Amino acid sequence: MPSDAEIRTGPVPAAGDHELAELVARLATGLEARRLTAATAESCTGGWVARCLTDRPGSSAWFGYGLVTYSNEAKVRLLGVDPGVLAAEGAVSEPVARQMASGLRRLTGAGLTVAITGIAGPGGGSPAKPVGTVWFAWDGPETVAPAAVRWQLHGSREAIRRQSVAIALAGLVARLDSA
Repeated sequence: MPSDAEIRTGPVPAAGDHELAELVARLATGLEARRLTAATAESCTGGWVARCLTDRPGSSAWFGYGLVTYSNEAKVRLLGVDPGVLAAEGAVSEPVARQMASGLRRLTGAGLTVAITGIAGPGGGSPAKPVGTVWFAWDGPETVAPAAVRWQLHGSREAIRRQSVAIALAGLVARLDSA
């Protein structure tokens, strides 16, 4: 089945501390207005999205779960990712990102989830999946179909991770805005 996922190379949403806090504020307002909660499943960002969300006072009203599923075992055991898909496609792939987002939604009951899996570097890349390849998937709210997107990011490990956080947050906000 052909993929309906976008592949993007830029421009990346601004990823400074101020911009990240602004995205979180918009997300918090939207979640509270719709009485929804959010959850995160992070691999290459190592919990950075969850950290941004919990930096906002009162976030426990709309954020309940942040899982760092760095290993394949964690993706399988916690999120229900199919081991066959992991073996066939690799952890940094559209089907794994989608399964992470939907598995997280089933596990937590959150109204909106985001999953991130990628190669932040400096090593670990290949010709097919170079450093900076990051897959994102969002699931929920009910009125919006699940989505996935691949970004090819550039820069240092920290820059790739920071850009990934901004993309994940911007995607959450966009999903709420389109609901």
